[in-house]
Amino acid sequence: MRKEHDSLGIQSVPQTAYYGIHTVRARSNFPAVSSVNDRELIKNFLRVKLACARANQKAGRWDDERVPMAIAKACQDLLAHFEEYEDEFAIPAIQGGAGTSTNMNVNEVIANRAIELLDGQKGDYQLVNPNDDVNKSQSTNDTYPTAGHLTMIQLTDRLSLTLKKVIATLKQLAEKYQATLKMGRTQLEDAIPTTFGRSFHAYASLLERDLKRLKAARDQLLTVPLGGTAIGTSLTATHEYLKNVITELQNVTLLPVKGCEDLIDGVQNTDEYVQLSGAYKSLAVDLSKMCNDLRLLGSGPQNGLGELNLPQRQAGSSIMPGKVNPVIPEFVTQTAYQVIGHDATITMAAEAGQLELNAFEPVMFFDLFDDARLLNGALQTLNENCLMGITVNVERCRQMVESSAEAATALSPLLGYETVSHLVKKALKEQRPIRELVGDRLTTAELDQALAPTAFFVK
Repeated sequence: MRKEHDSLGIQSVPQTAYYGIHTVRARSNFPAVSSVNDRELIKNFLRVKLACARANQKAGRWDDERVPMAIAKACQDLLAHFEEYEDEFAIPAIQGGAGTSTNMNVNEVIANRAIELLDGQKGDYQLVNPNDDVNKSQSTNDTYPTAGHLTMIQLTDRLSLTLKKVIATLKQLAEKYQATLKMGRTQLEDAIPTTFGRSFHAYASLLERDLKRLKAARDQLLTVPLGGTAIGTSLTATHEYLKNVITELQNVTLLPVKGCEDLIDGVQNTDEYVQLSGAYKSLAVDLSKMCNDLRLLGSGPQNGLGELNLPQRQAGSSIMPGKVNPVIPEFVTQTAYQVIGHDATITMAAEAGQLELNAFEPVMFFDLFDDARLLNGALQTLNENCLMGITVNVERCRQMVESSAEAATALSPLLGYETVSHLVKKALKEQRPIRELVGDRLTTAELDQALAPTAFFVK
């Protein structure tokens, strides 16, 4: 063990550990009720630290040029061999202090790796100091949200790619079943016929709007508060550093990031997280609605609607032989519920920010990262294990359309609403097709034309 000290006293730290006293205190303060910090967040924090080290070096902030070079090399080494060092970043994701524990954990690991590169011993902070060197010109206030933004961009980009695949599958289904008639339903009651092609295309259109919402929210995250240091004042940062740090971050991340026009605003307000959460929630709601439709349309198979055949993925009952359940839509719907619940957490956490800083970014990050992964997984299994194997029971759909009295709606322009309403009631009561009840009110040609499949769609 080695001894390290801070303003509160002395703590023992494992001799081989790259982390230091701040990490030890954080681990003892915050029980691991949540998982540790997201590995992508840590990687992006390392990228932020690399950009800051390079900007500080350009600003001439060190007398000994070996220090910034060692810090930069340490960041690159930790990124290149992250799996070897991952256990050094075991800080609970949900923490007090607005992310300070995570920032100091990263500072300590970088510092001790840099010390090694300078042939020193871990804990010899005279060589490289976590605060004075690694955290130079920085604060948790600006680095933590910047790393969070980068992580959300990455995860949202992956989610968007998966969403595009689902949209493509739905459009393929729309093309395949463009002429397959089905009964439309409003409030679970028979309405008028439509086609499965139109239904599948409507789902694709819905998800395309979600894709646009994701992009809009994602693009907002390209604006980062790096350079704001404490509460957005840029205290301890030099003009030369501020001139270079965003460019260095662009070079490291290969993203068109830009600095906040108002750093005070950028540090204290978290509306961009609310916007992203809203986009995730909208996608979750839309997926759940679509999956509820799939379950209804595939219900039965003998005594339900039975218009869709969903792929059979696993046995559905421990007591009823042969029963198969719509497990993929059910999984997606439950995922949606989780995301919707997270939105409430993020909303309250954003609202609870006080004065110059929001202390509750850790829980917002935790839920937003989780949302992106939950939705990505849900979309992937929905596409591969459900949508790509869906078939339409064409004969069942035809029978239901032909037996429905509501198809008579197409006769309203010819016979009037009241007359057709009377015919529908009579057809339902006597269980007879509308054609038989129209009688001599229309010629056979007029009736055929009015009730033809093409009559239900405006060209």
